Amino acid sequence: MSMTAVKSVDPRSPAHRAGVRAGETLTHINGHAVVDVLDYKFYSYDPRLELTLKGPDGAVRSLRVRKREGEDLGLEFETYLMDRARSCANRCIFCFVDQMPPGMRKSLYFKDDDARLSFLLGNYLTLTNLSPREVQRIIDLRISPINISVHTTDRTLRAELLNNPRAGEGIDIMERFAQAHITMNCQIVSCPGINDGPALDKTLKDLAAMYPAVNSISVVPVGVTKYREGLYPLQTYRKETAAALVGQVEAFAQKRLEEYGTRLVWCSDEFYLLAGQDLPGEDYFEDFTQLDNGVGMLTLLSREFSRALDLMERSELEGAVPFSIATGVSAAPFLAKLVAQAKEKCDTIRGTVYPIVNHFFGETITVAGLVTGGDLIDQLRGRDLGERLLIPANMLRSGENVFLDDVSTADVERELGVPVVPVPQDGYELLDAMLGIQLTPEAQRATWENEEFYRYNP
Repeated sequence: MSMTAVKSVDPRSPAHRAGVRAGETLTHINGHAVVDVLDYKFYSYDPRLELTLKGPDGAVRSLRVRKREGEDLGLEFETYLMDRARSCANRCIFCFVDQMPPGMRKSLYFKDDDARLSFLLGNYLTLTNLSPREVQRIIDLRISPINISVHTTDRTLRAELLNNPRAGEGIDIMERFAQAHITMNCQIVSCPGINDGPALDKTLKDLAAMYPAVNSISVVPVGVTKYREGLYPLQTYRKETAAALVGQVEAFAQKRLEEYGTRLVWCSDEFYLLAGQDLPGEDYFEDFTQLDNGVGMLTLLSREFSRALDLMERSELEGAVPFSIATGVSAAPFLAKLVAQAKEKCDTIRGTVYPIVNHFFGETITVAGLVTGGDLIDQLRGRDLGERLLIPANMLRSGENVFLDDVSTADVERELGVPVVPVPQDGYELLDAMLGIQLTPEAQRATWENEEFYRYNP
């Protein structure tokens, strides 16, 4: 069956009113062939449409549709992409999926590298599996912004990093995008001694030369688990090397601020935590463009928490019952400061932050998004957890109550004897959770939709 075959039609939608039927295949919109979700969304934006549909019997018919500009037609297809997701063609020396333990659910081993997911969901792609037709389609349809995993602009080094002889061609594609004014947000996974130092200077200089098409750049540290047998021997950042990289990036960013009016490049929060340095203030991160990569996330959380605390009357705070927070090792001291801040305003608040050492992936993994249910149970059993245990919602699979090791929140609650409360990456919600004010199920589902990006960040 064609992937553009209509699975269902939403009641009272524009497509339903026009008479589109489930089982028909959408072949064209206003004469443009519909190959996948990008064609569907782009060509269906206008208020007046002519749909070409092919029935199960092969009969072709046309329908005219009137709707509001930008209103969705109301068609559901077999898959969101109206196509199969494209897997990664690389074997990056730092790939996290290659460092996963065996026996986990199948979906965790799929490596996507799909330009459509970059545009629609914010996923990062390497550009190595784009055909010339797809590159031209991005330019013609002005698909923007595109999120790109760059890592280095040295074409030879990029081929080595990605273990793909064609990886260097991705920089040529970026230059074409820049000439076509396609906005790009860039990510650099920095590996000690490989693509940092002088190689990072070159990468930042080359990307800055593509400004303003290159809209922002994040530099994040490589994650190294204990499951690296037979893989490239990577090192991790230590306090001194992390501090050196932060200084290198900040110096470059300051020059760009003076030249362009924007810093253009930022280190992720994790680099500051590894370096033992205070996080910059909120003005430093400008528009928080790279929030999805953990850049300024904790600073934004602190700002929101402080504002939420200022809005709370002391009488509202006094009703709080004891609680605990479990998080990754890197973010634990930061969250402990927020709890102390709340205690300063109301001394009846009682909360304890527990840093969870990651035994599942290895102690070099310190972010909250990779803490498992099994480690929570093992390290918190017998501890004073108060009347509820708060956890970052990014510990759980998006939209579900399951950790990466397939342990559920119900399993944790049963073993630890307290309710588990997932908290989204939001300072207002964090304070509410501390006070026992919980989200409605509808609001919780809405926040889950926005948590997918934070899975590998503090």
